[in-house]
Amino acid sequence: MARTKGGVKPSKKRKSILKAAKGFRFGRSKKKRSALDALKHAGKYAFRDRRAKKRSMRGLHIVRINAALRANGFKNYSSFIGALKKAKIDLDRKVLSQLAELHPAAFERLVKKVAA
Repeated sequence: MARTKGGVKPSKKRKSILKAAKGFRFGRSKKKRSALDALKHAGKYAFRDRRAKKRSMRGLHIVRINAALRANGFKNYSSFIGALKKAKIDLDRKVLSQLAELHPAAFERLVKKVAA
């Protein structure tokens, strides 16, 4: 009896896997099994790093705010955040960082308002 070669579904699946693995190096872009393994790993890292990016961006915002605060004569970041909470000003770190970087005059007014 003749051997059955893959039909429509298997070839479609193989084609989609190899299309997703396009740009990978060596056999990882040409061989189905290697490509599937590479895609699983890539997906795992992508999932993990979408969360890690949020953590690293928060750290960057804090560094930018702290640098702008010291330039405006404020002692440190944590006391500024405490004073913001006490003054009932609800601005997140991303907005504060953008203010400090793009609109220093507005950030300076905010610091003076909080310090008073």
